[in-house]
Amino acid sequence: MPVTHLLYLHGFRSSPLSAKAQKVAARVQARNPGVTWWCPQLPPSPRQAMEGVMQGIAGWPRASMAVIGSSLGGFYATWVAQQTGCPAVLLNPAVDPARDLAAYIGEQTQFHTPEEHFFFEPAFVDELRALDPGPLRQPGRFFAIIAKGDEVLDWREMTARYPGARIKLLSGGDHALSDFDDHLDELFAFLGLR
Repeated sequence: MPVTHLLYLHGFRSSPLSAKAQKVAARVQARNPGVTWWCPQLPPSPRQAMEGVMQGIAGWPRASMAVIGSSLGGFYATWVAQQTGCPAVLLNPAVDPARDLAAYIGEQTQFHTPEEHFFFEPAFVDELRALDPGPLRQPGRFFAIIAKGDEVLDWREMTARYPGARIKLLSGGDHALSDFDDHLDELFAFLGLR
């Protein structure tokens, strides 16, 4: 069944203004105008973020929805896909954000709006731990685009996290997937979209 509802989850300190989110939104609007698109600004609390997402998609048809997530959003997208059974596209997905983000406790700024500050609380690390999505139930419903050149996350760890999933392993690249345009066709084809 073709995707009718598409959720995009941004990464840590990111927002719906991220380049990748904007490019996916533009493509949905231009080539798939019938698709419901939602890219919410996620709060710093992982628990609140996922509660808000699940409320937002409560009325979405599980059989024709999909999720895309980048970095921390990839971790969240994995969790959402495990809850709903929907397909997921993961862009350099965080594998163990509870471990990695423990170093970021304290005041943070948003990448796209540096004047906006938020406080990453120690409790948020525990909330991330509680969201561990576990082993993939339907590996074939996952497509991960992973860059060996990622300067933030280890590509070996990302690849090992998604056994049985479709993985596009880039020989270079970076965490932001600066060559994202080159992967849009494959990403949309995986979701059955144009």
